[in-house]
Amino acid sequence: MADTATTLRRARIGDAAELARLSAQLGYPQAADAFERRLRRLLISADHPVIVAVGDDDAHLLGFVALERRLMLEAGDRVEIVALVVDEAARRRGIGQSLVDAALDWAREIGIGEVIVRSNVARELSHPFYEGAGFQRLKSQHVYRKRVGE
Repeated sequence: MADTATTLRRARIGDAAELARLSAQLGYPQAADAFERRLRRLLISADHPVIVAVGDDDAHLLGFVALERRLMLEAGDRVEIVALVVDEAARRRGIGQSLVDAALDWAREIGIGEVIVRSNVARELSHPFYEGAGFQRLKSQHVYRKRVGE
């Protein structure tokens, strides 16, 4: 992919298929209609912005970051980066850092002094990226799931 100017903007409902495409690159394949349903809910929430990176072609996403303002009983308010992905064809161009910077800017705008991100131990390339962006590793953990109602 040739270098193009990158612009950040808030996600729009028409971005659902592109968000699904990028999410599949991260290992979370989902149908575009599922993304559209979720995105409709997120777009009306002040606590769940989704910021996308676009090049000259505004319809083709180069990456996205999904954020969540979380009130945790034990830790108070935080912003969490719940998803960050840059298109495989657009990596190593500073887009990921721009998306992280947008997350930090949003946290400052809403008066939150801490941003956290969780990164799977299997994502070995993401760990030095986050550390290079100034994040400090706090802990490693296991994630458990139990399905209910099945």
